[in-house]
Amino acid sequence: MYFDWSDIAHLIQFGTPGIKQIKMAYDLGINAFDTTDLYSNGLSEVTLGKAIKQHNLPRDEIVVMTKVCYTLNHDPHGPTLAGMSPEELYRNRYVNQNGLSRKHIFASIKSSLERLQLDYVDLLQCHRFDPETPIEGTMQALHDVVKAGYVRYIGMSSCYAWQFQKMQNYSKTHGLTEFVSMQNYHNAIYREEEREMVPLLQDLGVGMIPWSPLARGFLTRPVTTQTDRGQKDIWQGIVVGDLEKSEFLATTNARIAEIAKARNVSMAQVAIAWSLSKPFISAPIIGTTSINKLKDLVAGVHLQLTEEETGSIDAPYMPRPIIGH
Repeated sequence: MYFDWSDIAHLIQFGTPGIKQIKMAYDLGINAFDTTDLYSNGLSEVTLGKAIKQHNLPRDEIVVMTKVCYTLNHDPHGPTLAGMSPEELYRNRYVNQNGLSRKHIFASIKSSLERLQLDYVDLLQCHRFDPETPIEGTMQALHDVVKAGYVRYIGMSSCYAWQFQKMQNYSKTHGLTEFVSMQNYHNAIYREEEREMVPLLQDLGVGMIPWSPLARGFLTRPVTTQTDRGQKDIWQGIVVGDLEKSEFLATTNARIAEIAKARNVSMAQVAIAWSLSKPFISAPIIGTTSINKLKDLVAGVHLQLTEEETGSIDAPYMPRPIIGH
């Protein structure tokens, strides 16, 4: 389960509501929680940390995952700085506070641990590839935060296969800590990762924990249904694409709706079951602001699709431009 993005304040629940959701997720059997300092400028980590402490969630049972790369706005209520250029960051006095340099990796994980009120995180993921920092420095720093006890494992998120291979190969040949996971964009309407990244991960024995398995909600309701999120979430348009130019998007949505109706389950459950039907997926990362929707999503874990049903969802797919890197 992930918690939470930064540019959609209308969808984010902090304080008591967010803490309640995390406890409910744990009670439903979810033991892995994905966050980062970027999500709402650190407030996501703060909320997760409070939930763990207030409900005394057993540290040896839960998996806490956070990330490093982007610049954290000093104002918790300010806009995300993810889109700022290096020049803009410098002018605004955010020098050395982004990317995968040794300085930023150490500073970032220490700050994350303070917000989470934890001694260590189970998985530290590089949020994106950093073309400005030599891979040698990044992988050595990641190895060193593991050795220092701040982190148990390291992972990567949304990059090209050649970039992942280069980073992993450096660690392997130099006896450093290797990546154990890849968090990339993958769902029924975006499967470009299956061309190069998935075969590489399988060859290396690295787990895949895709983000947005529901395509920001697009796969949870018929195309014609208007929702508050659909109107306000700017990222939904980015990760879904142009319905008029890509007819297969609506077709795939309709196929999922048909299966959901026939099975008397929600579209969200079918979309999650589709993800779990793929042998290369370790666990999809889900997110919601509703307790009822959370319960519904968890029910999707137990839904088994037939080969005919998964084939029906797969069939309309067409190649797409790369998203998320």
